[in-house]
Amino acid sequence: MRIPELLVPASSLEVLKVAVIYGADAVYIGGEVFGLRAKAKNFTLDEMREGVEFAHAHHVKVYVTANILAHNYDLEGVREYFEELRSVGPDALIISDPGIFTIAREVLPDMELHVSTQANNTNYATYLFWQKQGAKRVVSARELSLAEIKEIREHIPDDLEIETFVHGAMCISYSGRCLLSNYFTGRDANQGACTHPCRWKYAVVEESRPGEYLPVYENERGTYIFNSKDLCMIEHVPELIDAGIDSFKIEGRMKTALYVATVARTYRKAIDDYLESPEKYKENMPWYLDQISNCTYRQFTTGFFFGKPSEEAQIYDSNTYVKEYTYLGIIGEQNEAGLYAIEQKNKFSVGETIEIMKPNGDNIEVTVKHIVDEDGRQQMSAPHPQQKLWVDLGCELTTYDILRRKEEAQYEQ
Repeated sequence: MRIPELLVPASSLEVLKVAVIYGADAVYIGGEVFGLRAKAKNFTLDEMREGVEFAHAHHVKVYVTANILAHNYDLEGVREYFEELRSVGPDALIISDPGIFTIAREVLPDMELHVSTQANNTNYATYLFWQKQGAKRVVSARELSLAEIKEIREHIPDDLEIETFVHGAMCISYSGRCLLSNYFTGRDANQGACTHPCRWKYAVVEESRPGEYLPVYENERGTYIFNSKDLCMIEHVPELIDAGIDSFKIEGRMKTALYVATVARTYRKAIDDYLESPEKYKENMPWYLDQISNCTYRQFTTGFFFGKPSEEAQIYDSNTYVKEYTYLGIIGEQNEAGLYAIEQKNKFSVGETIEIMKPNGDNIEVTVKHIVDEDGRQQMSAPHPQQKLWVDLGCELTTYDILRRKEEAQYEQ
């Protein structure tokens, strides 16, 4: 049995630290260039260095994405960027473009290279090809079933690793290669600038009746014809391990610290429970399912893992997320007065009941006792995002505890 790595995304240095504390074995991040999440906050080189240092101190690896499909004008910049990464010291680069892969081999000959899902890795011959080029790991195409992944494992060497997405958003595309965004808006998804047109509502205009919009119906359920549910494989950890997958990858380099902590913590416990005892994993399934629904999501599907998705894998009536919790902030250091630092993310007030989410799986309900600003003034509420405050929640806290508030189920873009 292979012991799978839990690979978690991070959009910022703060989220990287949360991913590490909440159970990641490895974290993947993007720099300010050449990654497929151009709208994410991403990392400066200095932030990368700090993130790598923090992760390595906790025995966690860091992988850097450089997975755009490059044009001629990108290549010289790629070479310079890889020269700069030499001093950062990540554990691997994630690359999809053969040209960029070749440059990485030249500039960073000792760097571990992983081949992105963007390279459309759908068969074992492709895996063997990339290994000959020097790849340590290949990320499976999202369109593969577990049976196909298992067959790939049977035809490749034991030391060639398989990484597979197990949770998160799905695109209507082939392994993320989408032309809709570029065609409609001029923003290329394969260069990191996707406008997510697969989530839009569409109508048909007949040539002889310009300006008259005819609604598009699929099975008479609605007009969001490309809008996939989110992938979730928390109920199928045994099958994923049996298929020979080396790394369980979570999607979400645009997500909040609350989302990352929730998903990382849940999959961490599910993997560890199963490795300890399959019976324990089964017994704790209600907890996993409850916890995984605590973050924003678009309903859930198992994607292609058990065959071609049916019409039930789509959402037809809206493009919104389900949201059950509001993210309030992350606990920092404690001062001499016994108060804890927090950078506020959403409004909360004195007297309000909120939850403390801890890395070990505990969720503790507390009442906000005091809120104090940086100048020592008492506040009845925290209405300003990113304000630095000190709080008393009536109990002992730990750095990286996350504060959240339970809501009635909400729906948001």
